[in-house]
Amino acid sequence: MVLPFIALYSVEELKVGIAESGLVIAVYGIGSFVSAPFAGKLSDKIGSVRLMIVSLFLSGIFLFFYSLVNDFYLFLVLSFFWAIISESFRPASMSFISSQITGERRKTAFAVYRLAINAGMSIGPVLGGILSTIDFSLLFYFDGATSIAAGIFLILSGMKENQLSTETVSENSEKTVPEKFSILKNKLFIYFLIALIPVDIVFFQHIGALPLFIVGELGFSKAMFGFLMAINTVLVIIIEVPLNDAMRNWKHWKALALGSLLAACGFGFLIFTTGIYLLIISVVIWTFGEMIIFPAASDYVAEISPADKRGEYMGYFQMTFSASLVLGPLIGTKVLDDFGSFILWGSIFILGMISTLMMLGLRNRKSIAPQINEIN
Repeated sequence: MVLPFIALYSVEELKVGIAESGLVIAVYGIGSFVSAPFAGKLSDKIGSVRLMIVSLFLSGIFLFFYSLVNDFYLFLVLSFFWAIISESFRPASMSFISSQITGERRKTAFAVYRLAINAGMSIGPVLGGILSTIDFSLLFYFDGATSIAAGIFLILSGMKENQLSTETVSENSEKTVPEKFSILKNKLFIYFLIALIPVDIVFFQHIGALPLFIVGELGFSKAMFGFLMAINTVLVIIIEVPLNDAMRNWKHWKALALGSLLAACGFGFLIFTTGIYLLIISVVIWTFGEMIIFPAASDYVAEISPADKRGEYMGYFQMTFSASLVLGPLIGTKVLDDFGSFILWGSIFILGMISTLMMLGLRNRKSIAPQINEIN
């Protein structure tokens, strides 16, 4: 609820310029990037459920302090630490899903996880817009209260780790994996992260260059851009879970390559786009890419990670999104401004195809960790 309005809050309440307000999102992205690997390791040590609860409570408390800050630079510092605390929830939650659900249904579970996120992203900004018209401070109070309420819910639900499953797998992994095995020595995982970054940058154009292209260059209204993004959200909510359930037996490299290809083609198609119907086709194509690649990527990381290091692996996996959140919009808007839309969408298509070809390369790659040599 807060993040979509945080730049606007900086302009209207803290009285800074538009360029300076963009620093808030950048600082948040940097905090998220820094948080991910450490949060993953902490999740492995204290348990993913415990870290999720701590993250929700501390994030809620931090949000209450936002309305008390009037200095912009202190606001930036607060945003950095809020990102570290808030974003630690993601690796922990993904680690929890990985440990609770195994086999062919895990990809579907990650699709359900994304469904919850997208449902929240559909409701949050609407409520945030209403609250901000009454009093901007209500954004922080309401979002903080819901975070704390979610933490209380987890406590009252009595949700615990699947100890039997985790311990059983951990015993097997201890026999094969050296205790000091470094995640950076897992060549398969590092290769996968490198392959994922280009398509992540492609996808994050939807919050960077895409709105500027649709509104600024094609001349459509902001409301029309909102309508196009609503198509994306509706497709994700309605189709993503059954789509991934139908694809649950697909080999990982096939799903990852197809998702990357659709993302590349969807955004690359914008080279030829001038009217609303072609824009809708573009959104539909890259949305299907999004729905396929992200659950498949999460499932793949869960598949190739040792059970006792799953949180750490998810943390590094999350780093790719944080880095792309910072770099994607920055690169896209810069290329659009300096070289025009043809060069931008052509370059974006090439980036997506790089990921596609690298994902195809996963077919014959093996991890050096003994217990995860067998991959789909």
